[in-house]
Amino acid sequence: MPVKILMPALSPTMTDGKLAKWNVSIGDNVVSGDVLAEIETDKATMEVEAVEEGKVAKLLVQEGSENVAVNSVIAILLEDGETADDIELPKETSSENDAVDDTDDLEPVEDTSPENNVEISVLQSRPEALPVKADQTSLGSLGFAEGIDTVNKERILASPLAKRMASQAGIGLDKISGSGPNGRIVKRDIETVISGGLPAVVAASPTSDTNNQEYELIEHSTMRKTIAARLTESKQTVPHFYLRVDCEIDKLLEFRAELNKKADGAFKLSINDIIIKAAGVALKKVPNANACWTEAGIKVFKSADISIAVSVEGGLITPIIFNADGKGLEQISKEMRELAERARDGKLSPEEYTGGTFSISNLGMYGVKSFDAVINPPQACILAVGAGQQSPVVHNGALAVATVMNLTLSADHRAVDGAVAAEYMKCLSGLIEDPMTMLL
Repeated sequence: MPVKILMPALSPTMTDGKLAKWNVSIGDNVVSGDVLAEIETDKATMEVEAVEEGKVAKLLVQEGSENVAVNSVIAILLEDGETADDIELPKETSSENDAVDDTDDLEPVEDTSPENNVEISVLQSRPEALPVKADQTSLGSLGFAEGIDTVNKERILASPLAKRMASQAGIGLDKISGSGPNGRIVKRDIETVISGGLPAVVAASPTSDTNNQEYELIEHSTMRKTIAARLTESKQTVPHFYLRVDCEIDKLLEFRAELNKKADGAFKLSINDIIIKAAGVALKKVPNANACWTEAGIKVFKSADISIAVSVEGGLITPIIFNADGKGLEQISKEMRELAERARDGKLSPEEYTGGTFSISNLGMYGVKSFDAVINPPQACILAVGAGQQSPVVHNGALAVATVMNLTLSADHRAVDGAVAAEYMKCLSGLIEDPMTMLL
């Protein structure tokens, strides 16, 4: 029987993705291990391999299609002895991915393969329906004002998660057209509205029309949409508070220089490597800061798994140093260098960037003195690291000059109280100002 190729879930949080590229054509013979397609998730572009052998009979999703639901059928393979007559198109393709299952709407695609003996066709995927009515032309039409007729005023089909997200964001469900089965409003519809991915906003801008301003419209990547949705949700639903400390890092700089000298080129520690280690040790000393909020209770984690923000093309990703408190600085440095390199190449596996308990974002290399980072849910804390700068300080009543670095902790007040956050920052600053104490 024909083999259905499903859209894979490439990370625990993935609900849909973008089919960036097909690496096979209709009529190609494939075996287990062959790369069928490249899927763009919210974090990286990953390859999908065949697990069975056969001949590619249909490609049900066009290259470049976005919001392709996990577990929806994207292609069909024929096994030996099977023909196109054996293919039964999946009904769910129409409801989940907006592909057309009426054979009158099939768009034939020419196949140049000399070995192809099957009837060839590709379902022409329609662009994903925008979740807001097409006749919306003003900001008032985004669910915050009246005046738009809905198809079904008596009953609105929406998933429980979509209802909760819409309620939290103040968005009216009656102003949204769902992209799920039977017009059901699902999570991605709310995320699209929250992330501002609506052409009506651009069309409604009088400034662009009046001044004839030139601009380049950069299409949202899956990563950018996810960043927009998650950080908007974070700022709207997570009660942030901030604590700041200034650390004198002259001893840390001497400590780093001495270790790098003794390494004799085997490794090269960065300031960030030492901060990662210090953050992990401090979490062990103040475990209640290593927590996250859930409806059932506050989770306090046993291991210090530090997510590090790494800038990549089109956004950022947070690879994780697991058990940072228990690793040596050399190991942390080597892991961080490898993770950052593979992150920029888009080659991280999901287990390398999911599951962190605490985050660090360092903009000090850009000369930024201090900043407030946005919490990365479901984590409760993120540490923002600024640049070390020569500053006047007072020691025993006398004026002196020291290298001072600012640290700012953003904390979720639901899970971490002010006193706990303050205790953590005191512990962390002590370790950074006297790094030898990390060995105790």
